[in-house]
Amino acid sequence: MIVLDNRLKAAAELCREGKTAADIGCDHARLACWLALNKSMMVIAADVRDGPLEAARRTVSEHGVSNVKVVKSDGLEKIGFADDVVICGMGGELIAEIIGGCRFLSADTRFILQPMTRANYLRCWLCENGFEIIEERAAYDGDKIYAIIYAKYTGEISEPDETFALCGKMTDSGYLRKTAEKLLKKAAGLERSEPQCGELKKLRALADTILKRAEDF
Repeated sequence: MIVLDNRLKAAAELCREGKTAADIGCDHARLACWLALNKSMMVIAADVRDGPLEAARRTVSEHGVSNVKVVKSDGLEKIGFADDVVICGMGGELIAEIIGGCRFLSADTRFILQPMTRANYLRCWLCENGFEIIEERAAYDGDKIYAIIYAKYTGEISEPDETFALCGKMTDSGYLRKTAEKLLKKAAGLERSEPQCGELKKLRALADTILKRAEDF
């Protein structure tokens, strides 16, 4: 039995039954094997490092999974096709760079993304490069909360405002409150060092907007 942590479980739930998935940065391939066994998916487990690839092959062998292929690939470089592209556990900037190299975009391609940092950067990049964020979910790991972003390519470019960059389509009140708390903490630091800084009002207004949104969920 394969047990996923909350981040990977939330990502797995967004993958589509019976489709082909590419798990980029697969690490031990637990997610890839879980998808193969529980969602009847053909999965390409890809990583650029030899250590994780060896661990991935062991996981595939130990669980007797026949529908997972382990591939050495720098991002999507060696991936010819996938219906669902899953990228978890990387920084938002690196995830954006990897998606930018995708050669098989279509209206049916889905991207399941879990940035460890710079989720705001990733949201902006997606909007500015013709992607639509369909849905977001929150994954809790101790006192940390991560966003799982579900997106598709439409070709329509948009310019997100700062609230969208910070929250996207997130409806989890805990995530929203934590985002607002970070803004207020930054504002408090500015108030101590630069009490006349014009950024203070902006940060507090953003935090207030996000807190009001949190009350709706």
